Amino acid sequence: MNSKLKDENTETLIKAVLSLKTPEECWNFFEDLCTVNELKSMSQRLAVAIMLKNKEVYTDIAAKTGASTATISRVSRCLSYGADGYNTVLERLEHNK
Repeated sequence: MNSKLKDENTETLIKAVLSLKTPEECWNFFEDLCTVNELKSMSQRLAVAIMLKNKEVYTDIAAKTGASTATISRVSRCLSYGADGYNTVLERLEHNK
């Protein structure tokens, strides 16, 4: 965990997300919490991570998602050298298919 991010407010946010029990609760919470652009950006980054895990090339990912090459590169770096957040979620999504 990046110690620069961890404070009382981010701890409360994490606890709030973990308290959600249904997809509908998640939708409602994120709709209230995030702007449309913030939610679209987060979902775009997850889509990029999925495509990178599936070995798709940057140009195809950019064309399909509209993500910039900088965003794709950042997600790729997180997949390789990050805190394993993407990898954990992607493994669980694959397992729950």
